[in-house]
This record gives sequence, C-alpha cells and structure tokens, in this order.
Amino acid sequence: MDLVSQPRKASSYEIESPVEVVLRTSSNVNNINRNGSSPSPSPSPSRSASSPSPSPSRYENQKRRDWNTFCQYIRNHRPPLSLAMCSGAHVLEFLRYLDQFGKTKVHNQTCPFFGVPNPPAPCPCPLRQAWGSLDALIGRLRAAYEEHGGTPESNPFGARAVRLYLREVRDFQAKARGVSYEKKRKRPKPKIVTSPCASSSASANITL
Repeated sequence: MDLVSQPRKASSYEIESPVEVVLRTSSNVNNINRNGSSPSPSPSPSRSASSPSPSPSRYENQKRRDWNTFCQYIRNHRPPLSLAMCSGAHVLEFLRYLDQFGKTKVHNQTCPFFGVPNPPAPCPCPLRQAWGSLDALIGRLRAAYEEHGGTPESNPFGARAVRLYLREVRDFQAKARGVSYEKKRKRPKPKIVTSPCASSSASANITL
C-alpha cells in the first residue's frame, strides 16, 4: 500500500531578473518626469471566485489504497479471478496473504511466552497482522465494494465466514499476547434522588 505523491503545480508567476527590474524602474522614472505624476499601478490578477475542492480525508485515501491492493491481488490470482467471482473464501485467502507483512508477534501455544503481555526475551514465533488492523481493513473494503457498484447482499467482505475468522483471530491473539480486546463499558452516571423531606422543606421555604 504505497503512498502516491502528486506532482506539484508550477507557479504562474516568474521571478524578475535584475535587468528587468532596472528597465522597469527607469521606465517609471521617465513617466514621472514626463507627466509629473506617478503611473497608476497595474491591476492585480483576479483570483478565481471558486474555492479549491477539499482534499480527501485520511480514511478515504486509505480506503482507496486498500481497494487498489485487493484489486491487484485478484488480478494476479491463479487461476484468474474477477471481482464478480469473489467470495468470502477469497477474502480469507487475501487476509492470510497479508499475514506475511504483519508486525505483531503472536506466540504459539508451545511458546513459553504464550499469554505474556511483555516477553522478557525474543522468541521464534511468527509475525502476523494485528486483529485491529484486519478488522478496520475489512470495514474499509466492505464500504469500497458497495461504492464501486456492488450490492450489500453480494458483498464478500461481509460474509459470515469473514466475520467468524475475525472473531477467531481476535480471541486467539488475545490469549497469545495476554491482552484484552474487550471494549470498556461506560459506567452510567448515578441518578440524584431527592428525598420527600427535602422537597417538602423547600416548598415550605418558598411559601414563607
């Protein structure tokens, strides 16, 4: 998923050379001596009234790169694969293919550091894609598929097999890394209950 840099537009204004500055200055001096008044300033170039279009957000850029990566993957797939033929099984193949580029250490069950959050020493366990990265990737690809004309019913990124795979990856990585992916629930604010004695005393003070 490479970042594509756009070429910078060349400026429409050129820097004057020293010779041009001297010629322009001498011309202005001659006009002052001849007319007795300074020349009127040249009108500034009018700016376009339309405001520039806003640049895409970071999410939109990442979604476009993810979609291009997946399209390139199915173009290089053997046997050849079209987007209309993609299913949840092909999405799972794509996710497993991405594991070779992962940066998250996932310990095997036979590793002595299995379930240890901060291992004290290195181990030969493989690097994998983190569950959070895969979950966000599937969300972007699911939206991109429908933006390119796909229907929600035929969306392979929303298949049940993909959801189950992500759940299994989350549970196993939580055990292997000794971390928890459970979202912290917000505690409800305590309700202030007024006692009937306090309300009656307040009403008595108002009447007095």
